[in-house]
Amino acid sequence: MIALVTGASSGIGEATARRLAREPGTRLILVARREERLQALAAQLGDATVIVADLTDDDAPARIAAVVEGEHGCLDLLVNNAGAAWHGTFEDGGWENVRRHMELNFDAQVRLTEALLPLLRRSAPSAIVNVSSTAGRLARAGSGSYAASKFALCGWNDALAGEEAARGVHVGMVLPGFVATEGFPQSQLVGRVWTRWIVSTPERVAEAIVDAGPGGRAERYVPRAYWMAAALRIVAPRLLRRVLGGGASERLAAPYAGNRRST
Repeated sequence: MIALVTGASSGIGEATARRLAREPGTRLILVARREERLQALAAQLGDATVIVADLTDDDAPARIAAVVEGEHGCLDLLVNNAGAAWHGTFEDGGWENVRRHMELNFDAQVRLTEALLPLLRRSAPSAIVNVSSTAGRLARAGSGSYAASKFALCGWNDALAGEEAARGVHVGMVLPGFVATEGFPQSQLVGRVWTRWIVSTPERVAEAIVDAGPGGRAERYVPRAYWMAAALRIVAPRLLRRVLGGGASERLAAPYAGNRRST
């Protein structure tokens, strides 16, 4: 299996690459901005192709597709994982904060998928796994720009799944909640008994990505119980607004304040 993972230099992307490397016969293509970290990971995993790229660059999708075509000639799995979050209200960040979230969390994923879709169709049965977020189904105050980009990714993912099924390209989606990573250990949430359960690990998300891969699930929440919050948004939206609004939302958002980018 030839598998390409974006945002592979750290966090969920790195964990996914390590997990996929355990699958027999898998050859990895690692994509991210930080060359030193990619090279170090590739050296540990063995047979891996490294592509240093900023996915927001105009030429990035075509350049990545050319490398995959030239070195492998096929692609069995695309994991669209790269993303970023900049916490802030709409009043504080305005359109600019929406723009930069959409540029990386949505536009870059769509552009890369478009460039690689011919290879995925040719390699069918194959798969695309889009790493969205629970914020793609429900939004909290102070994270509207991030949620907008992830809502867009969810909608596009669902439509693409219907369009590509007949061509043998499975499209799955993973929706993580709070994830403890190197840059964001989530110590505030982990330190409280009543919030500890909502924090996951990159390794658990990586397992979910494998589950949503070729021939796998359509959708996976991590932790799994988060699906109940998404359902509550439909059946009891006013109640969910009370739970996520005001002070409660700000307390949960605090561990994510600032800039985080997984590319």
